[in-house]
Amino acid sequence: MSPQAANRRLVRRLVLGCVLMFGFGFALVPLYDVFCEVTGLNGKITNTGPVAASEADTSREIRVRLIAVHNEAMPWKFGPQQNLILTHPGEMKQTAFMATNPTGRRMVAQAIPSVAPAEAARYLHKVNCFCFEQQVLQSGESVEMPLLFVVDKNLPEHIRSLTLSYTLFDISPAISSTEQVEKEQSL
Repeated sequence: MSPQAANRRLVRRLVLGCVLMFGFGFALVPLYDVFCEVTGLNGKITNTGPVAASEADTSREIRVRLIAVHNEAMPWKFGPQQNLILTHPGEMKQTAFMATNPTGRRMVAQAIPSVAPAEAARYLHKVNCFCFEQQVLQSGESVEMPLLFVVDKNLPEHIRSLTLSYTLFDISPAISSTEQVEKEQSL
């Protein structure tokens, strides 16, 4: 085989490899979502917004643990007002998380929720949650962030407790760069 033919063959293989890697990268997010749905991993919460009023099932009591996960890159003081809430399926419960910005600058945060066991995620309805919006705190400012939720009556009988955890992420750099671009575009 001539060197030119070998080079063309190598280039074709490299291009094919690049196309396959791009395709795999593009398909990775939908594949991950399918994997999580099949295995029950990740604990994504999809039930948000208003919930139809219904009578609580007082024959069952569910323990809901609230946890604040401290992201090492996030300097805020952050935690739930209550670590444990006892509720009945169908009963509306309200609580809050507290956050304080101890830094000397304005910061913007976004809370990411997770539910364990993952199977329970589809039965937790968040009616109002601070995680729906970005949280902006000035230097030294504190805020009470509300959480209103309902555990669905259809929660499987074997689930008697669930954990709702939130991790705060500092999105100030992303917001600052977006605001800078918007200022430049308006000029």
